[in-house]
Amino acid sequence: MATGYAELLRTRHAARLLIGTLVGRLPNATAHVAIVLFIRAEGGSYTLAGMLAAVYGLATAVGQPLLGRAVDLYGQPRVMLPAAAVSALGMALFALVGLEPLPVAYVAVLVAGLLTPPLEGGLRALWPGVLRREGRPDRLHTAYALDAVAQEVIFTVGPMLVTLFVVLWSEAAALLVINAIGVAGALSVVVSRPSRDWRSAPREAHWLGALRSPGLLALLGAFFFIGTALGSITVAAVAYSDVHGGETVYGLLMSALGFGALVGGMAYGARQWPGAPERRLRLLVALLAAGYLPLALTPGVVPMTVLAVVSGVFLAPALACAFLVVDRHAPRGTVTEAFSWLVTAFGVGAAAGTAAAGPAVEFSGTPAGFAVAGAAGCVALLVLIATGKVLAGSGGDRGTAAVVEAGRESDRNSAAEHGFRAGRKA
Repeated sequence: MATGYAELLRTRHAARLLIGTLVGRLPNATAHVAIVLFIRAEGGSYTLAGMLAAVYGLATAVGQPLLGRAVDLYGQPRVMLPAAAVSALGMALFALVGLEPLPVAYVAVLVAGLLTPPLEGGLRALWPGVLRREGRPDRLHTAYALDAVAQEVIFTVGPMLVTLFVVLWSEAAALLVINAIGVAGALSVVVSRPSRDWRSAPREAHWLGALRSPGLLALLGAFFFIGTALGSITVAAVAYSDVHGGETVYGLLMSALGFGALVGGMAYGARQWPGAPERRLRLLVALLAAGYLPLALTPGVVPMTVLAVVSGVFLAPALACAFLVVDRHAPRGTVTEAFSWLVTAFGVGAAAGTAAAGPAVEFSGTPAGFAVAGAAGCVALLVLIATGKVLAGSGGDRGTAAVVEAGRESDRNSAAEHGFRAGRKA
């Protein structure tokens, strides 16, 4: 298993792009924690902290596909780096101004979220060209799996870094340092040769952009509900930990969920899988939903931790498979935008899940909060089943156009030989 990933990371540019993207995403992965800690340090209420964190999250959800479309039109360096710099300046203004005047704080957080660079979509757009140039287009599946696994790392390490910086310096310093690190990560990506050379395929002018693909819309619908499941688990786990041991138990459950995803993603990417990814995705989402359902039993801490591990096992594989499906269904010239829409659908779904689980726990208890996750997983599966013909019918002919896009980086004449697409999204 480890050999395949080690071989992938030895591919020229691969490790740099992956690490640079992870570092560049630190501000986004830590914003909800950093904002809440800063507001509380400034004497603000939890309600205000939640409002500002929500503004950041919604602004990011809006900005990602818009910036993704700009990347497809103008290239990565001309969009990613300015966006990262302005986003960091927004957070710096927030850290310096604090809560007085409050409207300025809202505007600063709004700008920071709206201009968060679409590094996830950008990386997935680069993978085909990087692997093809080194003669390893067959490793694309492994790259997507490693990409999905890396998300678990960033969302685990990021909040720990914020806490460390708060202890060493202050909440305001944590905001400033994390965002400065994020700009450095984005810079590392955009000055690399693959990022500088990458060009999107010519695109048909259409105001809907990537959203004119029925297959992509079906996938976004399914992953909205997967995001809902994860968001509801976050809230339900808090309620469970309040009864079974407090913050330590909450951390244990979240770590177990991440560990399950890590193991599942590593195992999934270690081998090649036959057949169409659309069919495989239905199976993975079915297994994911089946893993969420037993959480509503809310047993003791040890068995609950085991259930949390099991519930996470198929998350990273489902994401990795979804990246291939996005790649096959994104209209020509919209790959970065398409992957960014997947980020948005997932994030908005998570917000909906937190909103739904709160009342469920309040009125019906902790099991009801976890039941929201199980129900959302089942709805995601139903969406994929109901749109099976759409997903099966519109992906195949678009895959060839994708490598035309990736191949432009190095060899325009041979790009059409491969059947994968140069845009990948997470």
